[in-house]
Amino acid sequence: MIIGNGWDNVLQNVLKTKEFNDFYNILKEEYKVYDIYPKYKDIFNAFKLTKYEDIKIVIIGQDPYHQKGQANGLAFSVNPDVKTPPSLKNIFKEISSDLGIININPDLTAWAKQGVLLLNTILTVKDSKPRSYADSYWNIFSIEVIKKISENGKVVFMLWGNDAISLSKYISDDNYILTSTHPSPLSAYRGFLGCRHFSQANEILEKLDKSKINWSTDEDNSFR
Repeated sequence: MIIGNGWDNVLQNVLKTKEFNDFYNILKEEYKVYDIYPKYKDIFNAFKLTKYEDIKIVIIGQDPYHQKGQANGLAFSVNPDVKTPPSLKNIFKEISSDLGIININPDLTAWAKQGVLLLNTILTVKDSKPRSYADSYWNIFSIEVIKKISENGKVVFMLWGNDAISLSKYISDDNYILTSTHPSPLSAYRGFLGCRHFSQANEILEKLDKSKINWSTDEDNSFR
């Protein structure tokens, strides 16, 4: 078992390949030599928090934050005691504008537990070296994840920025795709802010007779 939470069976077509295992064995050794984020135990945190059969929404990021203590294995998320990164600030700004929810806690675990898969397409990064694993086997792995989720249908994919939007070709037509620019300060004002993806996603879930997402990051906060 590599991931747990039922995902090893779902992704067996990729996890059992020689290519993945060769890559992953090298990665384990690199963790002993380099400062790599997130912590080794948190590489598959997104999958451990969100079961395959429970997925309602997929939010796709790129690689983890590359400074010590930030990354926790969830796309756009950081540990609770870390300053909220610029892209996440814009995500929170849009949620506030869209739904009136004010978020302070930058740890998105509460979303993951409700069926929001926060998927980075690259799951590891070396300290201060963004995209250091950009050309690795993680690309094949994440495409397989997207394909498997797509097979079930009736999932809402939030694709922000060109890199994420380029993955739409792996998503079947019986799913829902919401696209915009990336929430980065460089592009958020060109389409992300004002996109209303969070209320739109809940409207779709309601039509599908699925429970809506509470977009508060406070796990003790009941849905408003």
